[in-house]
Amino acid sequence: MSIAASTSTDKIIVDKSRNHRNKAVSRTVRATRERLQAGSSAPSGFEREMLNLYIGSVLHGAIAVPVLVTLIAAVGVYLSGNLSIVLWAVMTLSAHAVTLVLARKARKKDISAEKVPVWRRRLLLAQVLMGLCWAALVAQDCATCGDVRLGFFVGTALLFALAITAMGTFLLRNALLCTFTPVIAALAFVSLTTGNQTYIGLTGIISLSLLFLVVMTDRMNRANVHILSVQSEKDDLIAELEVAKSMSDEARRRAEEANLAKSRFLASMSHELRTPLNAILGFSEVMSTEVLGPLSNPTYKEYTNDIHRSGEHLLNLINEILDLSRIEAGRYDLNEDAVSLVEIAEDCVGMVQLRARAKNITIHSQFETGMPSVWVDEKSMRQVILNLLSNAVKFTNAGGEITFKCGWTAGGGQYLSIKDNGPGIPEEEIPIVLSAFGQGSIAIKSAEQGTGLGLPIVQAILAKHNGEFILRSKLREGTEAIAILPARRVLESLPPVEDVAAPVRRRKSFA
Repeated sequence: MSIAASTSTDKIIVDKSRNHRNKAVSRTVRATRERLQAGSSAPSGFEREMLNLYIGSVLHGAIAVPVLVTLIAAVGVYLSGNLSIVLWAVMTLSAHAVTLVLARKARKKDISAEKVPVWRRRLLLAQVLMGLCWAALVAQDCATCGDVRLGFFVGTALLFALAITAMGTFLLRNALLCTFTPVIAALAFVSLTTGNQTYIGLTGIISLSLLFLVVMTDRMNRANVHILSVQSEKDDLIAELEVAKSMSDEARRRAEEANLAKSRFLASMSHELRTPLNAILGFSEVMSTEVLGPLSNPTYKEYTNDIHRSGEHLLNLINEILDLSRIEAGRYDLNEDAVSLVEIAEDCVGMVQLRARAKNITIHSQFETGMPSVWVDEKSMRQVILNLLSNAVKFTNAGGEITFKCGWTAGGGQYLSIKDNGPGIPEEEIPIVLSAFGQGSIAIKSAEQGTGLGLPIVQAILAKHNGEFILRSKLREGTEAIAILPARRVLESLPPVEDVAAPVRRRKSFA
């Protein structure tokens, strides 16, 4: 048994007649989607971002190299007593100053994508200049230190320099290799010319350390590129979602405006549409009953009957459209009063009984007794019950049965249930029959076609009463329509007020 419940009448259809205004937005969304699907396969796509990060890293860590160079110079002077190492320190600090000047100039320039390779070469040349300065440390001599002591000092200094350079330049590809290639060349040259075992070992240690740090810095560089790629994709997704939300809100706003304008138009056209129909119905009825005299041709009488039936059908259709339009436009006011739901149900059964007997359909009424009144609009509730009963009679085969129940809900409210043993509704067609002008395949094939507005009006009226409409159906087993009113619509019955004897008036005393 398929079930559908609805308490809303919002049947908005998006108006696509103004799509030309969204062409620029559509192009932006399409370009963003293509960029997301293409992805960032090459790291070069983030060269500018990586270069800016490297420049920021150089400027923030500008004090690290001067501190290291000062410590190396102080230890060197202490060990050897040779002041030539001070000259080396000044030269190294000058090379570091060149790197800082280039970094500051690059930040002020706000590097464009076309200038990225140029500034990258400049910064790599500055790193080569720093490498030559570190290579000059290898050429320092200390007659009083000894080869082992000097080699230990130079190796320690170079390892510290290698570590600090790796930490500061991993954002700039090949910067570490450009910096320490001259150092390796200098160590290899000293080792080959002197044959000193200390420098041979130092060359191997520095080379292996450089190789290890180059691999590690390359991985760190790729990791940062991946982080930038993910962040870029996230920003693009957020931008696309914002654009899509903006387009959706705009489309919904236009659809709501168009739907509201339509509803207001129909709601205001009630008098203009009904007045000519009343004239058609009245004059056609006068002619068909021959009030003013007989019609000479009997065919004319048949025509007047057809005109009258067609006018009644058209009037019913207009009334249903106007009712639904007034509800959607917010002009459907409820004239609420305390009424008995059972009494209304009994009256409505009597009104459709004649049509049911014409098809030999039996209506079984099962109403609970002693139910209190409900606070509803009597006219609207009659319309709800008549629509549901009329549908049941219309789509139930001859000789069928309809069960009409009225009782309490578990939450303290009251309900109406109308169940038939007709052909039923396929599960996939239930949302269609609950929509405005929607008709299922059974209704289309039936000889008694309706307008498709009965159930939408029912659920709209129940929504105005804070109620709920449930439609249960199964093919070839029948349909059950349930209208539920909440407990707050049920009026509590109070015991009658007992007569109380009037109090005896006390005589006033003027003593």
